[in-house]
Amino acid sequence: MPPVTSNAQGKGTPRGSTAEAARGLARQARTREREPRGAPGSRAAMCELYSKPDTLALRRKHIGPSCKVFFAADPIKIVRAQRQYMFDETGEQYLDCINNVAHVGHCHPDVVKAALEQMELLNTNSRFLHDNIVEYARRLAATLPEKLSVCYFTNSGSEANDLALRLARQFRGHQDVITLDHAYHGHLSSLIEISPYKFRKGKDVKKAFVHVAPTPDTYRGKYREDHADPASAYAEEVKEIIEEAHNSGRKIAAFIAESMQSCGGQIIPPAGYFQKVAEYVHRAGGVFIADEVQVGFGRVGKHFWSFQMHGEDFVPDIVTMGKPMGNGHPMACVVTTKEIAEAFSSSGMEYFNTYGGNPVSSAVGLAVLNIIENEDLQGNATRVGDYLTELLNKQKAKHTLIGDIRGIGLFIGIDLVKDRQKRTPATDEAQHVLYKMKEKRVLLSADGPHRNVLKIKPPMCFTEEDAKFMVDKLDEILTVLEEAIGVQSESMISENSPCRAKFEIRLSRPGQNRS
Repeated sequence: MPPVTSNAQGKGTPRGSTAEAARGLARQARTREREPRGAPGSRAAMCELYSKPDTLALRRKHIGPSCKVFFAADPIKIVRAQRQYMFDETGEQYLDCINNVAHVGHCHPDVVKAALEQMELLNTNSRFLHDNIVEYARRLAATLPEKLSVCYFTNSGSEANDLALRLARQFRGHQDVITLDHAYHGHLSSLIEISPYKFRKGKDVKKAFVHVAPTPDTYRGKYREDHADPASAYAEEVKEIIEEAHNSGRKIAAFIAESMQSCGGQIIPPAGYFQKVAEYVHRAGGVFIADEVQVGFGRVGKHFWSFQMHGEDFVPDIVTMGKPMGNGHPMACVVTTKEIAEAFSSSGMEYFNTYGGNPVSSAVGLAVLNIIENEDLQGNATRVGDYLTELLNKQKAKHTLIGDIRGIGLFIGIDLVKDRQKRTPATDEAQHVLYKMKEKRVLLSADGPHRNVLKIKPPMCFTEEDAKFMVDKLDEILTVLEEAIGVQSESMISENSPCRAKFEIRLSRPGQNRS
């Protein structure tokens, strides 16, 4: 794996083992910047309070059991990170292809510096006048279409989406919400209610005010790539939902969708879909909420916001954002029009968020905006994303397990299938690949309704060298896996693999469909 680099231009020039270290622990890390990475007794050890077994035991004792960890069968303990690399307690380096939160890179020194300097000076709530919040709001609004100019700051994407629903419902007095199948919009009760990704896995019954539209998935969905006009066909489904709601005496407050669906399996809506949906929703007196919590801030490369790839003639009424906004610092926002903001204010209820838009958060947000611009991270997302997609498409031609490669910029999905014609999800195989990639020091995750889509959404400083390294390791794993499936099923997984039992059962009955 290439050593840590600060070069964000896509070539990944190595700087050696004495490169500037991650400064995630602020002042403590400052005193140890020149220690060799991974050396015995280095910062990795200094960042540990407990041994890994003790950490696991304490987590089981004190952390809620529903709070899961990555690679639960064999979790890794991460003690520090820098740029697109993470390090465990032994100093082992992992290439991070998961973290769309550490947007400009883990522990970016400019972000750390901005937070530290403002924290030393002042942090308070936004009821006091302060320049940081208004400067950040001004800079943020400048990245959006002109009509989106009013900001409400929160601390998480869940808070932002909850507030967006309040704004939408207050605007016309309507209550119903249209959401997409497999969508996830946050962990608050109001958002679980509109997140099929969650409520369909539990015992919750869909509420009467929630309407679920088909995911506009042209690979595995109802209308596929061979359909003459999938955008119109999927939009008509929304139109029918609106008509049925009206016939039942219900009124639509909002349609909400991620600009690119992440938990649903890296789904890119067909061109024209959002425009048509917005037309139908507006005609019904509702508003269009674009959830950019996972996909905003230049991740698609050519545009700062993912909804902008749908064309200048599409502008949402409300945009929510979060995760990458503070590069790991808890920061989120709702941006809307003056008309919607004034309707919200007219209710007479004051909106106040103790920490939303505080001076430290705003300073961090400004640093992130500066880094995206100064390091040309949008350009990097385009260059590296195009290169990575090209490499993956070559793998698709080579490996029958790969059914589809889809994505834009540094937001890419690899849809694994057992049968390309039937597009049968290869769920067990995907989990096997994740663990094998971890063994090769590459961190990936899987999602989608069948958890068979490998998700690639790394920090934006990801390089071409990183892309090549990741794809080479994936090629090695898929080659061994496909040979084993075709020749000797039981030998393909080592005795200590967490997925061994699953695979032996599945492969002993090759006709079984576990989807």
